[in-house]
Amino acid sequence: MWNLLKNAWKVVEVRKKILYTLMILVVIRFGSVLPVPGVNTGYFADLLGNLSGTDAFGWFNAMTGGSFEDLSIFALSITPYITSSIIMQLLTIAIPKLEELQKDGEEGRKKIAEYTRYVTVALALIESTAMAVGFGGRGLLYDYNAVSIIVCIVTMTTGSALLMWFGERINDKGIGNGISIVLLFNILSSLPDDLISLFNTFVRNDNIAVGVVMALIVAACIAALFIFTIVLNDAKRVIPVQYSRKIQGRRQVGGNGSNIPLKVNTAGVMPVIFASSLMSIPSIISQFFNVDYSTIGGKILMVMTSTYWCRADYPWANIGLVIYLLLVYAFAYFYTSITFNPLEVANNMKKGGGFIPGLRPGKQTSDYLSNLLKYVIFIGATGLSIVAIVPIAASGIFGLSHLSFTGTSLIIITSVIIETLKSLESQLLVRNYKGFLNE
Repeated sequence: MWNLLKNAWKVVEVRKKILYTLMILVVIRFGSVLPVPGVNTGYFADLLGNLSGTDAFGWFNAMTGGSFEDLSIFALSITPYITSSIIMQLLTIAIPKLEELQKDGEEGRKKIAEYTRYVTVALALIESTAMAVGFGGRGLLYDYNAVSIIVCIVTMTTGSALLMWFGERINDKGIGNGISIVLLFNILSSLPDDLISLFNTFVRNDNIAVGVVMALIVAACIAALFIFTIVLNDAKRVIPVQYSRKIQGRRQVGGNGSNIPLKVNTAGVMPVIFASSLMSIPSIISQFFNVDYSTIGGKILMVMTSTYWCRADYPWANIGLVIYLLLVYAFAYFYTSITFNPLEVANNMKKGGGFIPGLRPGKQTSDYLSNLLKYVIFIGATGLSIVAIVPIAASGIFGLSHLSFTGTSLIIITSVIIETLKSLESQLLVRNYKGFLNE
């Protein structure tokens, strides 16, 4: 990795792209501490500190790099864009017109990207309106009137649209993976607080030797979790494909072998995000009401909240952990089913004269891919569950209530770093090929 970064820095064009990306990230960090006019910037900080163990906003705050807690102009971050991208991806499967656009090459993808921008602005407008109106009269706005509400809505909506534009600029003039890099930067900005929390819980000790040993153990556990996540993201099930020979004119073409690299973690981080979002909905709604945690409704909310999982004083709350894991598996199968179609893959293979050795093209190949996919998805969902559970278990067992670093964060960090390094490597390869052709 370090050799790749060093070689990339030596290339003038790539170095300019890296500096351009860093410049945008600095601007984003500056905007993350710039408050919305007329807003009580300590409102959500106090709310997050007094939720009695409810962490409904914790993941959202981590994704915004603390901008949500501080009510900056980037308080919504790029979550509206992520949500709109997911919506458009689902609609592409449901609406034939959008499916045709997706298959229509570069022009079709540009049109879908345009629709995604419109949906992003609409979602940002809805979210900012809900925040301004819902929390404005509870202390969020110093002056709860029409002007303050409009200013708050326009500022946060514009901030979200601006972040989306920054991500696209990184794609065009930077190193690529713009939206992913913005999200990665936001998550990494919350890591210092998490490291301080780990230090105070495990390492800080009157006995220096014990502190050093604990520091090594914590570092080893974090490194092992990172390595496991990297292996999970890169793991593939390679399916061999053979192509039959064809006669074109006086030549024989084809007959070569290929393969289909089926990723073990086919759905990526989406199952964890879907499951976390679904589990947090009751907790978010409860913030508008005064819920007594000693009642049955309050205990149900505790079951749905990850802060109470894996705690010895609330063993019954682990029912929520079981529900969470079942949702991760269910969403892993659901998301993969709409992004990978075994029948379509088998038909495309048949049209191209390809076949899996030992299987007939068509239905038999489709059935084989479907059965194999179920097996691969189960392994991937199990790996995702392990990555998601470890931080939750550590928080519950050791009482790390303010730890914003989650399994979702870890998966996003590793996947974005790997994809960014691959993007840099491909840019260097393209430049070398160009030099070879020019010579």
